[in-house]
Amino acid sequence: MAAQFQFVMGSGPNTGKIYPLEAPEIIIGRDASNGVAINDGEISRKHAKLSLHGSAYVIQDLGSTNGSFVNGQRITGTQVLNPGDTVSFGENIVLMYEAALDPNATVISSAQAPKTVAPVRRPAPAPAPAYSGQVPAGPVPMAAAPAKKGGGKVVVIVLVVVLVCLILGCIALLLYVDADKTGARWCTFPFKWIANIIGPLMGRGTCP
Repeated sequence: MAAQFQFVMGSGPNTGKIYPLEAPEIIIGRDASNGVAINDGEISRKHAKLSLHGSAYVIQDLGSTNGSFVNGQRITGTQVLNPGDTVSFGENIVLMYEAALDPNATVISSAQAPKTVAPVRRPAPAPAPAYSGQVPAGPVPMAAAPAKKGGGKVVVIVLVVVLVCLILGCIALLLYVDADKTGARWCTFPFKWIANIIGPLMGRGTCP
């Protein structure tokens, strides 16, 4: 029958060698007549036995000197093997238990092969605006808004009007004071100090 399982030697005298497991009962040992013959001093002539139970092999030690181990644990009875298990004999013989590949397996035709989905192409990001010359280190300050024309003229006109009003008011007040023929108004506050200054210049007397 076609081998469903196999041993691959991971450590020992024939590292990498494949042992197809085809018979329902296989003896492992140093004897050349064994189904799995390993010529090494650490393995007994009849070291262990494989028995096919259903769809799985069961391993049993045959009273060997150095013992049989599955995944590092020494077996004392029978042990069911699963693909991926490691079987070791002594310290240096290590066999990897694997499922054998079926050489008669059909290759999936290209029509039945799964279709690959093309990746969605995303639009490329827009390029950053190019600057001619030196790139500004920070935001460019905005120019100040130009002052509205005509504002200064209004202020000047107002100041001229106020000044003219003050002058006219002062003239009218002085005329009112000077209209007193007795001169008594000149000697009242706040015209008293003005009369003391301009009185001698105009040939008049001063206020007491």
